[in-house]
Amino acid sequence: MSGVESINFVVLGKQDIASDFGKKGTVTDISLYDRKESEIIKTWVTPSGFPDKIQPLFQAINLAEFVILHVDKLDKFTGEQIIALDSLNKENGILSHTFEVDESKLDAMIKGTVVEKYVRVDQDKIKEEMDKIGPLLNEGPPEMVIDHCFDVKGVGTVILGKVTTGKIKQYDNLKLFPTKIPVLIKSIQMHDDPVGESFSPARVGLAVKGAKPEEVSRGDIISTDDDDILNVSTEIELDFKKNPFYKSDISENQGCLVSVGLQIKAAKFSSISPLKLVFEKPIVFKKNQTAVILKPESPTIRILGSGKIQ
Repeated sequence: MSGVESINFVVLGKQDIASDFGKKGTVTDISLYDRKESEIIKTWVTPSGFPDKIQPLFQAINLAEFVILHVDKLDKFTGEQIIALDSLNKENGILSHTFEVDESKLDAMIKGTVVEKYVRVDQDKIKEEMDKIGPLLNEGPPEMVIDHCFDVKGVGTVILGKVTTGKIKQYDNLKLFPTKIPVLIKSIQMHDDPVGESFSPARVGLAVKGAKPEEVSRGDIISTDDDDILNVSTEIELDFKKNPFYKSDISENQGCLVSVGLQIKAAKFSSISPLKLVFEKPIVFKKNQTAVILKPESPTIRILGSGKIQ
């Protein structure tokens, strides 16, 4: 079973098309659909809590290697999705739109963004185009990002997430970041089947020993204890680029939310030039990872800007 490969898509725009592709699984503010085709497990994730909340949009995009953007209206929320994809540099995607969408206006919205490079197809050809996409393997040390965690009677702590690099094996002794709590991988499931190991970019369920569900948050990372790669800190500096559509000023001590991977944490600007952020709680990150600054209460666009962590 460990020969199974994985592909993860995010479905944006008209999200309900995800149910045409896979069977519905976990549903919170992000929803997961999956299907096994020959020896490939395909997963489609949708930010079901968006547009009410901006946070799930970034978390869903960060869980995927490939994008399906099926535009059904041209509004500020479509704009937010395009900016989110561009700020996270998601270059591999399929773009389609419903009959009533004005194509020239859509072209103007995506001009100069990564979305401009997506393969454009009619809605009835999305599936066909998806089937041409093969898995993207990611070598490296064992690492997994967490999106859900709960207590299962008789099993204990169960963690759901995606193996982001390398492979995770049963009985591995790893650490949970940013808390650095040691965890033992008791068992692994993929698509409801037990496996001895799983490699990137597999979606897995892990039964772990060492961490209680209340000690685990979305965005936490399970990895080896290798400080060369993962950094844990309450302060970061960004090579920052403001989103041109965000019109308000930013000032020192102003609060915001910061998206780094699947983590979304409260922070304040401690300096504007260079742009530095101080967090209430530690975050885990890699050098040059993209951080996106969000203002959920903004009445217009909620994405303030982004930059690589220095």
